[in-house]
Amino acid sequence: MASRTYSIEGVNNVTEFIFLGLSQNPEVEEVCFVLFSFFYMVIVLGNLLIMLIVCVGNLFKSPMYFFLNFLSFVDICYSSAIAPKMIVDMLVKKKTISYGGCMLQIFAVHFFGCTEIFTLTVMAYDRYVAICKPLHYMTIMDRERCNKILLGTWVGGFLHSIIQVALMVQLPFCGPNEIDHYFCDVHPVLKLACTDTYIVGVVVTANSGTITLGSFVILLISYAVILVSLRKQSAEGRRKALSTCGSHIAVVIIFFVPCTFMYMRPDTTFSGDKMVAIFYTIITPVLNPLIYTLRNAEVKNAMRKLWTRKVSWETTRK
Repeated sequence: MASRTYSIEGVNNVTEFIFLGLSQNPEVEEVCFVLFSFFYMVIVLGNLLIMLIVCVGNLFKSPMYFFLNFLSFVDICYSSAIAPKMIVDMLVKKKTISYGGCMLQIFAVHFFGCTEIFTLTVMAYDRYVAICKPLHYMTIMDRERCNKILLGTWVGGFLHSIIQVALMVQLPFCGPNEIDHYFCDVHPVLKLACTDTYIVGVVVTANSGTITLGSFVILLISYAVILVSLRKQSAEGRRKALSTCGSHIAVVIIFFVPCTFMYMRPDTTFSGDKMVAIFYTIITPVLNPLIYTLRNAEVKNAMRKLWTRKVSWETTRK
């Protein structure tokens, strides 16, 4: 590996970066290729199925399914910013990405990742209103307000992401150009800058960490309030609420705990970061369709109706 050069003349030396990937072992990479190809297929097909069910089942009238549909779309976009490139790289020896492609990937990862964080937070608020203020639910969460909230998640994700990229593009990169990761993220790329990145690292950590930890705390408080309020509900009401909230809490823990570990710390990287990142970049988008469909009666009913309609259409066609 070339030594680090602290010279401004070398700013344009790096035109591409090289990923070290998940493993240097070709046999391990072949197994990972099959495994993550399957995961990505499940992510795309599973989330598309949820979007189809919400649309065909006319579930848009419920704010919960309105946001669930959006979450599925964001999941597809988020995983697509990482998984296809990672899967293709497992088949090649030299895993390269252009400087511009790296900055674009950082933007996409943080844009869709932050948008997902805000969406999960909004879904927790939606459950809070539905369970704690049921008589005013449709008034508080009317379509106009839901659209404004949706726009807010997009704007929030964009502002967060553009700050991350703006901090990165002004840094000089002279070499080396090997990223010890399987995608471009802020902390691994910061290590390659040939200048002091302490201030940038602090700003990045404050930005990402505040959003991640702040949203996580809000979510925990929301669900704690919901669980306390369930004591006043009937047995059937508690069962339905716990079923819905249980799936939300599972997603929140799987997604936020690794994110908090990655972004609520100074500009440092650890050998296990790549394994931790798998949870919020691949595992959560895979589990979302399973968790939200298997634990939700209305979605399962809509799936049955969709299947019945398909069978009836095929029978009529014959």
